[in-house]
Amino acid sequence: MRKANERRVTKETEVSLSLNLDGQGRYKVSTTIPFFDHMLELFSKHSLIDLTIAAKGDTHIDQHHLVEDIGLTLGSVLLKALGNKRGIQRYGFFLLPMDESLSYVALDLSGRPHVEYEAICFKPNWPTFDLDLLEDFFRAVGAAGQMNLHIRLLRGRNNHHMAESIFKAFGRALSMAVAKGKRIKGVPSTKGAL
Repeated sequence: MRKANERRVTKETEVSLSLNLDGQGRYKVSTTIPFFDHMLELFSKHSLIDLTIAAKGDTHIDQHHLVEDIGLTLGSVLLKALGNKRGIQRYGFFLLPMDESLSYVALDLSGRPHVEYEAICFKPNWPTFDLDLLEDFFRAVGAAGQMNLHIRLLRGRNNHHMAESIFKAFGRALSMAVAKGKRIKGVPSTKGAL
């Protein structure tokens, strides 16, 4: 089983996170931010990655520190769970509709962090959650997880649907990338390392 966990504590946040890449999409998520909990639960369910998160932080200031630190911790734990990356598919991509919304996510577990994020459809001043933080979250995941991550929200009307489309697509793409391939021997790179 490819499992890992980590506890990240700063003066601003406290994050405990564990995951199992070979899970069934079971989750227990508590971040003190209900909308973000929902998005992380969707990610777990659709990636088939078992995920446990207990997090809290200085949300009396705003939600930025906590959302970003959860992203950093998730990326770091993903990287640990992947180990030497032997036998993985490495690449993943998914085009996901959610009612009127449509998102595309493509990623490469290359060991070279790079994130492209385009989600111009979101409507500003949404009282439930600061949607600008989603970019910060995914940039943190990509950097700490050392992945090449491309996210594009292609269309949408409803902020909830658009965010949900992105998280589900990310989950599906990551599920594809971390999957073991029967025909893949060793590390899927001509360099011999990822």
